[in-house]
Amino acid sequence: MVSNVVVAVKDDIRCLKGVKASFKDPQGTLDSWVFNTSSLEGYVCVFSGVECWNTRENRVYGLQLPSSKLSGQVPNSLQYCGSLQILDLSGNNISGTIPSQICTWLPYLVNLDLSGNQLSGSIPAELVECKYLNRLILSNNRLSGQIPSQFSSLVRLRDFAVADNHFSGQIPSFMSNFSAAGFEGNDGLCGKPLAACGYGL
Repeated sequence: MVSNVVVAVKDDIRCLKGVKASFKDPQGTLDSWVFNTSSLEGYVCVFSGVECWNTRENRVYGLQLPSSKLSGQVPNSLQYCGSLQILDLSGNNISGTIPSQICTWLPYLVNLDLSGNQLSGSIPAELVECKYLNRLILSNNRLSGQIPSQFSSLVRLRDFAVADNHFSGQIPSFMSNFSAAGFEGNDGLCGKPLAACGYGL
C-alpha cells in the first residue's frame, strides 16, 4: 500500500514538472515551482496555484493558474495528476485544441475552466467521461462546431458556459434551463435558452 502511495506522489510531481516545462511563463508565476528530489513530503503544496489534499503529502487535487499570461498548449503531462478535481487555466494565452483524452487523464474532474484563452477546434464529446463534472467553462475562446448532445449524461453538470466562441447548431434541449449568458456571442447557435432556431437570434 505504501509503495502505491509513493508511486502516486511521484506521478503528481512528474505532472507538475511537465506543466512547468510546457508553458511559457513571462510573469514568472511558476518560479516557485522548484523541485526538491531529495524529499517526497509535501513540498509541492506550497507551489503557486497548487492545492493538495493535505500539506504533509504531495497529492494534488487542484491546479489553479488563472490570468498568468501562460502560453503553449494544454500539457500532456496532466495525465500524471490522476487525483485532480479542479483545473483552472482561464485567462491565459493557451492555444491548440482541448485534448480528447483529458477525462481519461483526469477522471475525477469536478471543475474545468479553460475560458479566456485561444483554444480552437471542437469540444471533444469524450468530455462526457468526466462523470463528476459540475462546472465546465469554455467561454471566450475560438472553439467551433456543435455542443455535444452526449453531455446529457453529465448529470452533475450545473454550470456550463461557451459564450463568445464560434459554435453553431441547436443547443441540446437538456441545457434549456441553463443561463442564456453562457451561450451568447455565438452567431450560429440557437434554441433555448437563446432564440428558437429558424427565427434569428
